This record gives sequence, structure tokens and C-alpha cells, in this order.
Amino acid sequence: MLKHFLRLEWKSFFRSASFRGNLVIKIFMVFGALYFMAVFLGLGIGAFYMIENQGWGDPLVVVNRYMIYYLVGDLYIRYMLQKMPITNIKPLLYLPINKSKIVGYSLGKTVVSFFNWGHAFFFVPFSVVLLVEGYSPIGVIGWHLGMMALFFCNNFINVLVNNKDNVFYMLLGLFSVLGICQYYELFNITTYTSPFFDALYAQPWMALFTWGLLIALATSAFTYFKRHMYLDAGLAGKKSLAKTEDYAWLNRFGNLGTFLKNDIKLIRRNKRSKTAVIMSFFFIFYGLFFFTGAVEAYDGPVWKIFAGIFISGGFLFSFGQFVPSWDSSYYPLMMSQNIRYREYLTSKWYLILLATVASTILASFYLYFGWDAYLAVIVGAIYNIGVNSYLVLWGGAYIKTPIDLTSNKKAFGDKQAFNSKTLLLTLPKLILPLGVYALGHYIISPTAGYIFVGMAGVIGFGFRNKVFAMIESIYKREKYKTLAAYKQKA
Repeated sequence: MLKHFLRLEWKSFFRSASFRGNLVIKIFMVFGALYFMAVFLGLGIGAFYMIENQGWGDPLVVVNRYMIYYLVGDLYIRYMLQKMPITNIKPLLYLPINKSKIVGYSLGKTVVSFFNWGHAFFFVPFSVVLLVEGYSPIGVIGWHLGMMALFFCNNFINVLVNNKDNVFYMLLGLFSVLGICQYYELFNITTYTSPFFDALYAQPWMALFTWGLLIALATSAFTYFKRHMYLDAGLAGKKSLAKTEDYAWLNRFGNLGTFLKNDIKLIRRNKRSKTAVIMSFFFIFYGLFFFTGAVEAYDGPVWKIFAGIFISGGFLFSFGQFVPSWDSSYYPLMMSQNIRYREYLTSKWYLILLATVASTILASFYLYFGWDAYLAVIVGAIYNIGVNSYLVLWGGAYIKTPIDLTSNKKAFGDKQAFNSKTLLLTLPKLILPLGVYALGHYIISPTAGYIFVGMAGVIGFGFRNKVFAMIESIYKREKYKTLAAYKQKA
């Protein structure tokens, strides 16, 4: 049966209408995985001696002290990037296949994920170094097994809470506040968590508790999805009071106003689009890592532009990245109407423009860190409007990924709104402005760097009509491939 499921996965990948795009993404993901494996391996070998040379204390105790943040950070990254066990179960339910095998296979895909075994590239060499340095072999083995069990626990916690946004954001907010309190020495959560991790070494039998927790979480996830795996699952929608939303004030803009009204309604009524907007709001606070000096690695001048692009472009990256996939459920109907691509794309561009301006205004609190910080945000906004807005619309012609607006990161049914594919396609839009700024900064002056980036945005805005004509021709050329892709399952 496992061989049969793997054969179906293989055929689904190679027969997909977006096969070439998916293949490129897979290749980039492999290189990304290799990079992080090398980083983890280097940290696993060198962390012990680095902590020892800095005089911070016993390396194992220091690692245990901050392990709670490592685990929470791992859970956060999983929630944002790790794919849920996606299996098209409806065709399988007609066949004489045991439900337990379907659920077991789908959950098993998450167990062999890089997000689980990738941590071994840190813990295995670190444990070997501990043994070489004379730590108790039994204690090191107990500590190592206990830690790996906790990361597998994160896997099943992510599966269980992945469609419960309120729970996740509440926990994330709680640990963010705890981290801030520790940074300003108001309250130190590690005082209460590090004794548990220390006990895994001092009393190796404690690892049995972590493995017991892992078995309990895995059993809960298996039972939950097996109980809810039937044809009618998710088909009955929640009943709510119908509301009329006319937005008559947009009628003055003609067909453009009609598209804008549809986009506003889409955002307000659907969970997936709401999640994208919420994500774009949190992007505004991303600059705190750069402008407060909290992270020494971000003190370089080029990183200010990186922050400015992200702060003002949250909506552009989280929502604009998936144009026209947001309309995939009714895209064939739209294409059967007398609709000009130019008007459709222009409405999306204006939506990105308004969101970028709004984000820039909301980010005015960065004035507290000086005019230089807020200038980076303004310049980043100009660049996003004049260059990156075109790039996301251009790239949208090739991102043939249908989006289910009625669900949000549900296991056995949907992909995540913000995933590794989105992140990889975002990278070129960030590297180019960094290069433009560095050119002006290091050759002339920091002010020239800001001018260069701003002028790039202004020049791009000046060529808007020509760029839109080019993008429109690409959408027309890809029209039937997009329609074919939207007919497939995500």
C-alpha cells in the first residue's frame, strides 16, 4: 500500500500543469536544505568551544537555558513553512482501502520531513563533542533522545493546531512578550524551563516522559484525522447572517471599481485572504530587528533597505504574490466574460499601491529611531510601488497554484498561505534593491544609496504603461495553461 501511495504522489507531481515551476522550486529547496544542514553541522561542532571560549559557563547548561526559544522558534517556522499532510482523500474513500492506512501514510509524510531530521545535524555532532569532552555517555544519550523527541512533538503539535490560528497566535504573542521581558531583565522564563532540560542529562530516564508525550500526540493526531475523514468533512459551512456590501463609492471608477470591489469582498469574506492581510500587518514590526540593534548581524547599512522593503511591502509579498491565484475558483468564469486583462491587472496594482501607502503611514513610529530609519521605509515603499509591484504581477502569470478560499492551512486538504514557495519567489525582489543601494552607498555616500533606490522606483513608475503592456501579453500567452492548472487539485 505504501508503494501504491508513493506511485500516486510521483504521478501527481510529474503530471501537474505547473510541473516545471514546481521542479525549479524543489531544486531551490534542496539547495536551501543543504545550506541549513551545513549551518547546523557547523554549529553542532563549534557551539561547545565557542561558548567555552567566551566564558559563558558550561556549554550544555547554556544550550539548555535557551532551548525553550529554540523549540518555540522551530514551531513558528513549521507553522509558516511546513506543508501539512495533503492527500486527496475523496477518490480513495470509494476504494477498499483502510482509513487507518491513508491517515498513517499522510501523517508519516510529516515525520520524514526535513523539519524533523534536519535538527539532527546540530544535535548529533554536539552530542559527540560532549562525549569527547568527558560528559557522561548515559546522560548525553538521554539528553539527545529527549531533545529529538521534543522536536517530533513539535511536528504533531503543528499538525493539530495548524487550522487553529487563534491558539497559535496567542502562544506566539505570549512567548514574544516573555522574550522581551527577558531581554529587559523584567522576567526570565528560562529560570523555570532550563531545569527540565538539565534533568534530561542528570537523570536520563526523564527522556521516557518526552517519548511518552510524543506517542500521546501522535496517537491524538491519528485519532482526530481518522474520526474526521469522511466525504462530507468540511462541506457543511457555518451559518451566519448575510450582509450586503455594495461599496457604491467605487462605481465612479468603472470596470476598475468593479474589480476593486470584488477584491475587497474577497479579503473580508475568506479566511485565506484574511490571513494574508494579517501577515502583512505583522511585517510592519519586522524592522524592530534592524533599527533597535537587537541583532548585531543586522547592523550593516544595507540591511536598512532590506527592512524598508519588508515593512512597506508586507501586503505585496503575502497577497500580491498570489495574483491571480486568489481568483482561481472562478477564474474560468472571468475568462469567459468580456474582460480586459489590463483592467484586471490594474485593479490588483492599485490594491497593492493602497496597501503599501497604508503600511508606510502605519510604520511612521520608526521616526522614534531617527529619520534615517523612516527614510529607509519611505524609499522601500517607492521601490515596491515602482518595481516590485510589477515583479509580483509578472511572476503571478507563472504561479499556477489554485487557492481554496474556504479553508486555511487545513491538514488533508490545503496548502499554507505563506509557504516555502512564496518565500523563494520573494528573494529576487529583495536582492535587487540591496544591490542598488550598496552601489550608491559604497561608491558615493549613504544618501546616494537612498537616492538610487528611490530613483529606481520613480523610473519604474514612469514606465508603467509599457511594463503593463508587457505583463498583459504574458498573461494572455499563459491564459490556457493557467486555466488547465486551476482545474487541478492544489
